[in-house]
Amino acid sequence: MPVGDIRPIKAALREHYKTLRREMPPKLKAQRDRRIADRVTALWQYQRCGQLLTYVSTPIEVDTLEIIRRALAAGKRVAVPRCIPGTRDMEFFYISGLEDLSPGSFGVLEPDPENCEKMADFSNGLCLVPALCYDWKGYRLGYGKGYYDRFLAGFGGHMIGICYSDCIRRTLPHGRFDRPVELLVTDRYLRRTAR
Repeated sequence: MPVGDIRPIKAALREHYKTLRREMPPKLKAQRDRRIADRVTALWQYQRCGQLLTYVSTPIEVDTLEIIRRALAAGKRVAVPRCIPGTRDMEFFYISGLEDLSPGSFGVLEPDPENCEKMADFSNGLCLVPALCYDWKGYRLGYGKGYYDRFLAGFGGHMIGICYSDCIRRTLPHGRFDRPVELLVTDRYLRRTAR
């Protein structure tokens, strides 16, 4: 293993946080998800954004379905990602409701590119960034595929990390090209980062 290879450390951290999330009682998870949704929709970055870019949550992630519903009801344009087959890239498509989604890559709900408009203009956008874990500076531990790392490298809008409070660490190993989010929203607090 090369000196400074952080992959085994990240793999162990991923397994730890996946287990922690899987073992969270459903009632507690629902309470935490609701608190996070309330905090996100109260943010000035959310209030002022015309476009919300958000992942579509899986069962162990912070629930974004409620945030999507609220944003659509508030008249915001909501765009969700689709992984481009055969690549490590993703593109965002606007949805008008959850019925526009169907299982795609890795079993995650994705927009249908035949029926949804592809997002081309990212101005006035707020991106909710998924992670298994964040650190105090806003760096994230993702699932290891690199989709969001590639996308965020060129994204110029607001980036907010949503995460459970017990999935925040003081520090995480990260690369020099990783971009931190500007704000962490958890079930217990908001935290501005060094970005």
